[in-house]
Amino acid sequence: MRFTFLAACALALAACSPTAISDIAMGAAPESVEALVQAERNRAQAPGISVAVVKDGELLFAQGYGLANVEHNVPATEHTIFQSGSIGKQFTAAAVLLLVEDGKLELDAPLSSYMPETPASWNDITIRRLLTHTAGLPDYAEDTVDLRRDYSDDELAQIIFAMPLISEPGTAWSYSNTAYALLGVLIHKVSGKHYLDVLKERVFTPTGMTTARGISEADIVLNRSAGYHSVDGILKNQDWVSPYFSSTADGALYLTALDLVAWDTAIREGAVLKPESWQEMFTPATFKDGSARGYGLGWFLDAPGGEPRQSHSGSWQGFTSAIARYPNRDLTVIVLANHAHAKPTTLAAAIARAVEPDLPEESLVWAK
Repeated sequence: MRFTFLAACALALAACSPTAISDIAMGAAPESVEALVQAERNRAQAPGISVAVVKDGELLFAQGYGLANVEHNVPATEHTIFQSGSIGKQFTAAAVLLLVEDGKLELDAPLSSYMPETPASWNDITIRRLLTHTAGLPDYAEDTVDLRRDYSDDELAQIIFAMPLISEPGTAWSYSNTAYALLGVLIHKVSGKHYLDVLKERVFTPTGMTTARGISEADIVLNRSAGYHSVDGILKNQDWVSPYFSSTADGALYLTALDLVAWDTAIREGAVLKPESWQEMFTPATFKDGSARGYGLGWFLDAPGGEPRQSHSGSWQGFTSAIARYPNRDLTVIVLANHAHAKPTTLAAAIARAVEPDLPEESLVWAK
C-alpha cells in the first residue's frame, strides 16, 4: 500500500505550533508560502520540510512542516537538524579561505605545493580550481569508491590521484564532489585538524551556529531528523554509508534552518572572514581563455531575469537542501527537507517570488 503520511501528520501536528525563538522576533509564514510548502510535500511525498526567510536582516519566519521522524511521529520545526548535502561546500570554502588568511594556503598555488604525491599531470590544478569545479576532476562514483567502507585520508587521496582528468585544468566546468573531498584532506594536512574541527572553532561557534556540526550516528544529537526516499511509492529509510563518507568535505554537516540564518547574518555583516576573502567567495570562476563561469567558491552565482542570486543546493542520504540569497533585495530563503525526491531549489525560488512578487519569472529557474 502507498504510504499516505499527510493524513497521519495532520492529526499529529494539529496541536503543535512552531517552536518559538526566544531571542528573535519572528512572524508566521504567509498562507501563500504555507501552500507552496504543502504542495511540495504532497508532490515529493516528503515527510518534513523546514523553511526560513530573512529580509533586510530580519527573520521574517522560520517554521517546520510535517514530520522530522515518521517512525516516532516527531514534528519538524525550525530547530530540526537536517543533513546539509552540498550546501556544506560553502563552509569548506570558508575553511580554506581561513587557512589562506593564516598564510598556510594560497588560492592560486598548485595542489602539489602542499601534497607532493599529486600526479605530474595535475600540475595545473590549483586550490582555486578545486574550489570552483574547474580542476578537471571527475565526480567519484560507486565504481571508484565503496561508500560503505571507512577509508583513511591517504587512501582516499590515492584513489582520487588515480582518476584520469576529464578536461584540462582551467578550461571547463564540471561539478566535482571529488574535488571538495580532496579539499577536506588538504585542510587536515595543512592545519593539523579535521575540517569539521576547523569549522566548529572558527565558523560555527563565532557565528552562533549553535547546532551545526559534523554527522555522527554514534552521538546523541537532539532534534535530529531521519532521511527518507521512496521506492515504488513506499517510504523507506535512507541508505547507510560509512562514518568516513559521512564526514567528507563535499557536504557532510548537520544543521538547522536557524543555523543557516546565523550564517546568512555572518555573510551580511562580513564576519569570520576578511573582506577580501568574502569577495573571493562571490567572484565567478575564470577560465584560461578569460571567460567566466557562474560559480564562485562553494556558491552558484547567477542573475535570472537580471536579478543577482547567490545559491546552492544539496542532496545526500535522503536529505535535500537549498539556500538562495538575492543580495539586491537583501532576501535569503532557506529550505531543508528530509526526502531525496524533494526539490528545495524549486520551492526556495517560489518562496522568494511569493515574498517579493516583482521578482522576474526567470527567478524560478535554478542555477546549474
